[in-house]
Amino acid sequence: MRSRYLVGMYRIFFALLTIVAIATQLHRQIAGGFSIINFFSFFTIESNIFAAVVCIAGGVGFLLNKWPSACLSFMRGAATLYMATTGIVYVLLLSGLNESLNTTVPWVNAVVHYIMPAAVVIDWYTNLPKTRIPFRWALLWLAYPLAYITYSLIRGFRVHWYPYPFLDVRAHGYSGIMVISGMLAVAMVALVAAIIGPTRHRSVGPRK
Repeated sequence: MRSRYLVGMYRIFFALLTIVAIATQLHRQIAGGFSIINFFSFFTIESNIFAAVVCIAGGVGFLLNKWPSACLSFMRGAATLYMATTGIVYVLLLSGLNESLNTTVPWVNAVVHYIMPAAVVIDWYTNLPKTRIPFRWALLWLAYPLAYITYSLIRGFRVHWYPYPFLDVRAHGYSGIMVISGMLAVAMVALVAAIIGPTRHRSVGPRK
């Protein structure tokens, strides 16, 4: 019971921390006249919001002593993929570009790029779902990143603004973006395999 309580509080704490961080940065951006649509067009912001919602749902469920549904476990896996991608891409490609990424508040940057990604990944591996997630189902998690890239390119063409340098068609051309997107897709498929790997010995179907 105590362990379940701690897990529930852990999830809710990091979810609320993330929400406060995003709200803090949003307030600063609005005060500075930055486009709200642009702000919510960053994968970092979207993935953190999604992860926070999933963490709150999972945390409340634990506190109420309810087993997570198969759907929530599936969403947890998706959140883990998106947050792991957020953290890795930031470290490898975007570190030091906080001004252009609109995470200019140091503690906010730490939360959305380091702390929350780590918290979600740790929560996944220390609290694995009770059911196995087949690889073919987990590949559905890639639908959102694909839709995100498509949205970013279409909107970028119209408003001449791209959320990340590696998605900027003006710098790389569409052929370059296709190569970059392909590399990201391969990396994310590898992450999917790593995320569902520990669940492969679990039974299929909801826990009784």
